Amino acid sequence: MSGLDHVLAVIEANGVELWLRTGQHIMLTGVSTLIAICIGIPLGVFAAKHARAERPLLAGVGILQTVPSLAMLALLLAMLQQIGALPAIIALTLYALLPIVRNTVTGLRGIAPDIREAARGVGMTAAQQLRLVELPLALPVIVAGVRTAAVVGVGIATLSAFIGAGGLGQFINRGLALSNTDLILLGAIPSALLALAVDGAIAAFQWGIESRRRVREPAGIWAARMATVLPALILVIGAIAFWSTTGGGSVRRAAEHGGPGAGGTVRIGAKNFTENLLLAEMIAQLLEARTDLRIERRYGLGGTMIAHNALRDGAIDLYVEYTGTALTAILRAPSMSDPEAVYDHVSEAYAERFDLVWLTPFRINNAYALAVRRAMARERAWTTISDLAREAKSLRAGFTPEFSERPDGYPGLAAVYGLAFGRVYDLEAALMYRALAEGEVDVISAYATDGRIEALQLLLLDDDRHFFPPYFAVPVVRAGLLARHPEIGTVIAPLSNSLDDKIMRALNWAVDGEKRNPRKVATEFLRAKKLLPAVTESTLHGAP
Repeated sequence: MSGLDHVLAVIEANGVELWLRTGQHIMLTGVSTLIAICIGIPLGVFAAKHARAERPLLAGVGILQTVPSLAMLALLLAMLQQIGALPAIIALTLYALLPIVRNTVTGLRGIAPDIREAARGVGMTAAQQLRLVELPLALPVIVAGVRTAAVVGVGIATLSAFIGAGGLGQFINRGLALSNTDLILLGAIPSALLALAVDGAIAAFQWGIESRRRVREPAGIWAARMATVLPALILVIGAIAFWSTTGGGSVRRAAEHGGPGAGGTVRIGAKNFTENLLLAEMIAQLLEARTDLRIERRYGLGGTMIAHNALRDGAIDLYVEYTGTALTAILRAPSMSDPEAVYDHVSEAYAERFDLVWLTPFRINNAYALAVRRAMARERAWTTISDLAREAKSLRAGFTPEFSERPDGYPGLAAVYGLAFGRVYDLEAALMYRALAEGEVDVISAYATDGRIEALQLLLLDDDRHFFPPYFAVPVVRAGLLARHPEIGTVIAPLSNSLDDKIMRALNWAVDGEKRNPRKVATEFLRAKKLLPAVTESTLHGAP
């Protein structure tokens, strides 16, 4: 397949979702920029009219720019206790304030004093001077600030997918999780093109405003008028696509699977790694096919605590969690080795503390493990983590950020085994396997059911001191939803006997290694197990 054919195939396979994510991206950027204009211009006017306020006000909005984007999103997530568009729009608005406020001050301060004198001389009040003279003269400078804010907003909005707000960052987020360059480019290239389009539309708006004052020919007047509506046109396009995401998307998917979508909506979340995405997609397809519920997919959530808090606070209704993760990372309880005891403990604690229900466990124990290159383990006679610990100071470790901080991750492991690696790098899960295979690091925090372990000739070291608890995958659902729709548990239950570690490794490898579409992999598995009724081929197109 030629390069062009490959690009066209990727776009065809993801065309519907590309349209939807673009609409979300436009709305996130457009709404936040409009709010920033409504806040920033009055602040700029106030600062320009009150010299004492200018410096502290500009310093205040400037400080906001120094906060890293992901940190800002995480802080707002913690403050609002909510995932999705709201924290993303607030963050984008805060980042957009500085160029708008600063340019408003600059534009107003640049007006010649004799112009103000002339306005006062003809009897204009201060408000009339501002509205009829000062703001029109400062408009080109103000629009330049809006232009900067909007373009920067397009770029920052890609990070909003980290907290479930959607947008083109969803492709980038998923591509990083699945080691899929096509998906990364599918998010990055349209985002760059959108930034150029927004920049050009606002520049055209500025030209149109200025030209309408001096152009006299009908054609020139018409062109100027058309130029001034281009930013609004982009917003309208985004609104149409956004509506189809929030209104029509779930209905469309339900129709594909034969469900009328009349029984309410279930929002299914997934963390940002392959197995969790596949399990969430299997559950989504089963509920679409065998109930009348509408399904909203909230995939790519940026970590355990984001997913858990979203479920606890009602931003999602269901996601797949792991027993050991819940025990140690969420409940902060001591580690246990008995799978049934762990399940019973987390199930009771979740019901009591969070009003959440743990359904039937899947037969998947995706335990944490330390992985090394098989050849290196053979050369150094490593079979256990204790063997590795003796040479840890000379080794380079690559861990996910979450593993580096969790009590059931590196901190606890280091205490139990006396580990102290020479260097520890934070790596995305999708990158650390390749980094280990290519010799960039010597040991990584692996997942036991990851198909890349065998494919890349890696070895899992035995946890000879039994530090890691069991990590069985279990759907967790809000109790209120389950009480209203008990069929959810009944429909999902057959998955428990259809999955095991070996099967899950093969499914993970189909996505991570063979670069197959997660939705197609999930659909084919469910059909092979006869868990889905007969469906049309259209079901197999698109990406989750």
